[in-house]
Amino acid sequence: MTFRRRLFYFACLALAFDPGGSIASGQQRLQQWWQKVWSSPAPVRAVPLRTPAEEAPRAMPKVAVALPNYDEETATRLQIFLDNNDFGPGKIDGKMGEFFRKALISFKHARAQRETGVIDQWMLDQVPQTFTTYVIKGDDLAYVGELPSDHPSQAKLKFLPYTSLLEFVAERFHSAEDYIRKLNKDRDLDCDHLEVGDELKVPNVLPFEIEKIIEQKIAPNPKFAARKIYIDTPERLLEVFENNQLVCVFPITPGSTALPAPVGTWKIQGATTWPWFRYDEGMLNYGVRTENYFNLPPGPNNLVGVLWMSLNKPGIGIHGTNNPETIGRAASHGCIRLANWDAARIKDLVSVGNTVIIF
Repeated sequence: MTFRRRLFYFACLALAFDPGGSIASGQQRLQQWWQKVWSSPAPVRAVPLRTPAEEAPRAMPKVAVALPNYDEETATRLQIFLDNNDFGPGKIDGKMGEFFRKALISFKHARAQRETGVIDQWMLDQVPQTFTTYVIKGDDLAYVGELPSDHPSQAKLKFLPYTSLLEFVAERFHSAEDYIRKLNKDRDLDCDHLEVGDELKVPNVLPFEIEKIIEQKIAPNPKFAARKIYIDTPERLLEVFENNQLVCVFPITPGSTALPAPVGTWKIQGATTWPWFRYDEGMLNYGVRTENYFNLPPGPNNLVGVLWMSLNKPGIGIHGTNNPETIGRAASHGCIRLANWDAARIKDLVSVGNTVIIF
């Protein structure tokens, strides 16, 4: 039952059964009250519009928005602008693709602007410098190393690192590895064999600083107690609202056809950074916990990345990933998967105890 229908129901009880008036006068007052409520402006919502999760909403059609044909550098600037404002466009690659469009329209919708593909100059002005440089540091090597491909061998390690400095740099600057290669193709640089001291051209986005992630349980944040998280499975978006105001949007992978994300209303019951992951194929594939499992240690290449937020639904959570370039495309085992750079931010935008509505 929607909020307005619940309101209408209780108003009927209060007005129609008023012992101080007649049925006719009660009906007249009810009609006047309802016209006032119905004419009030609807709260700002993300695109596409939806009905509440408890009504089993159907996927709504996408909003058709034509994007101007911007050049690669301008597209990169816009991706950086949206990313820096917590409206994730997906990996930065200088292309105006699906999640770029969704991030742009959601950003405009949240600010009551016309939902068109037109870019205002002030947005570009927020990113005066599209690219910057990054010099490989000796400390970066602590996050890079050999990574066996099989889970039994991974379970013997203490940390699941990046497999290359290129992977480290790409994730740090929210980018596709191929885009980092492309930006540096004219340099005397082998991106697949980087060394300490090498200088790379990278997008000037607020970096994902993995060195600032520490292993800890995250306490509830009273400041964000009223926030709600909506998981839009057809559009593959995670949206956070506070008092009907859209706060942020990030692209996700929400389960799969075989193991979809569980539709319903849930709660975040706990959150951990640098999580260990219990790899149990019985649980992943059939939802049945078995004794045939491997405990995989923390690291950027852990299957759940740098964050695990558990829901009050066994085995289901919101988490990072070891393969950010597949977000929104490849499937997951019923969980809500984000790029690590988005997972690191979402932990600071929501709270343990928040409602999570999956539809």
